[in-house]
Amino acid sequence: MRRFLFASAVLLAVFGLVIGTCSLSAQEKRGRKYKPPPQTSKIEVTVLKDFNGKPIENASVIFHTLKDPGNMELKSNEDGKALIDVVPMGETVRLQIIAKGYQTYGGDYSVDSDDMAIEVRMKRPGAQYSIYKSHPATDQKQQQSTEKDKKDQDSKDKPADSSKPQ
Repeated sequence: MRRFLFASAVLLAVFGLVIGTCSLSAQEKRGRKYKPPPQTSKIEVTVLKDFNGKPIENASVIFHTLKDPGNMELKSNEDGKALIDVVPMGETVRLQIIAKGYQTYGGDYSVDSDDMAIEVRMKRPGAQYSIYKSHPATDQKQQQSTEKDKKDQDSKDKPADSSKPQ
C-alpha cells in the first residue's frame, strides 16, 4: 500500500511538472508583448504682442493632433511660454492660440525634431467694416466707374473713324 501511494505521488508530481511547463510555454506565445511608447518631442510656444514684443500671460495654447483625434490645451505663463512634451514625433499638430483682445492664431506644424521652439506674435483685431462710414477706396472705385461709363457713352455717340468721308 505504501508503495502504491509513493508511486502515485511521484506520478502525480511528474504529471504536474509536465502540465506546468506546457502552460508556461503557451503563455509566452499568447501573452502581450511590451511595446515601447513612441518617442515624444518637447515643444515650447512663446506668445508675444506683435506691436511691442512683450509676453502675453494666460493665453490659451491649444494643440490639435491631426493623426489621432483630440486636443491638449495649456495656458501661457507670465513669460508668455507654454511647454508640452507629450506630442509624438512624426505627428502634425495644428496650433491654435486664443488671447483676449487679440486675433486668434492658427497654424500647422510637423513635429520632426525632439526639441522645438515656436514664437507667435499676436495682432490686435482690425477695424470692422461699416456701411455707415465713408470709405475712400470704395469712393474712388465708384468715381472711376462713373468716369469710365461716361467715356463709353461718349464713344457710342460718336461715329467710328472709318465711317468719315475721305
